Amino acid sequence: MQLKEGQLGWGKKLGLWLLPLLLVLLVVMVASVSLGSARLSFSTVWKIILSHVPFMPEFTKEWSNSAEIIVWNIRMPRILVGVLVGAALAVSGVAYQGVLRNPLADPYVLGVSSGASLGAASFILFGQELLFAGRWTLPLIAFICGVGTLLVVYRLAYIGGKVQPETLLLAGVVVQAFLGAGLSLVMSMSGEKMQTILYWLMGSLTLSDWSSGMVIVPYVLGGALVIFLFARELNLLTLGEQKAHHLGMNVERTRLIVLLAASLTAGAAVAVSGVIGFVGLVVPHIMRSLVGSDHRVLLPVSAIAGAILLTIADTAARTIMEPQELPIGVITAFLGAPFFGYLLRKRRRGLWYHE
Repeated sequence: MQLKEGQLGWGKKLGLWLLPLLLVLLVVMVASVSLGSARLSFSTVWKIILSHVPFMPEFTKEWSNSAEIIVWNIRMPRILVGVLVGAALAVSGVAYQGVLRNPLADPYVLGVSSGASLGAASFILFGQELLFAGRWTLPLIAFICGVGTLLVVYRLAYIGGKVQPETLLLAGVVVQAFLGAGLSLVMSMSGEKMQTILYWLMGSLTLSDWSSGMVIVPYVLGGALVIFLFARELNLLTLGEQKAHHLGMNVERTRLIVLLAASLTAGAAVAVSGVIGFVGLVVPHIMRSLVGSDHRVLLPVSAIAGAILLTIADTAARTIMEPQELPIGVITAFLGAPFFGYLLRKRRRGLWYHE
């Protein structure tokens, strides 16, 4: 009976948070699709969108073909990809912080970002004639290099038949330093391609289209589902590894599965958007302070909050200095860096949520 009551409690709490967050996300998406350097009226934008929705009444076409391309082929897929990327980064951040029991962990802490960045930069500089997967060659290489880096880090930290979170983090720092040196070398050789590499490293949704969303949907939804299925185990890990083990949990197996799922999810996001920092760090902390540390609630609400944050950041990136566009990473860094400093001050006071 107590178990059922507990389940009802977290389910009710999740429902109470999901509806308002989904409404906020809808409002943010409506505002985002209506804003841009092309001055289109609100009614025109939504007539164009509704004209593509099945079973809706037909509208008399009062807009130009260029307006339809801007709204339906540029803004809409970009916003939807931003929603997916934001959700992926936030869910991955929750998973990393939970499985490593470290509030400063985010999707890039174990080198996923560094590996993807080095792979992408190397391809831009040396391998653009090797388009074996068409326009998806660059994202695919970034994805493979990011996940491959995680496997290297995990193998380095696997000592004595198990992996300690502290060892894993240290291995991540070492590998990131090595990959960072490699990235600096590539950039020093890049010449006229420097701007292309830098823009990718700072993150952007400029090239997003409908196929971008279709490609990453399976990774984001699949990875998030796997992580959610381990929400109970993540709750147990907050008690400490020994207690989790005594309660019947296979700590090593859980850690590996969750890290792989989180890295696949984050790697898919990085592959289509480039490197966008701080979303996976900031969002989990904000939502944890609001809904608590139960991962059954924290994971879904963080996914929606991450989608909201990245949609707002992308809208700001393309409108603040229009017609010039800023990289999204610049916006998220302005938001995330002060928050990171706040977390460091909390650590000095011994206020980690795990302690």
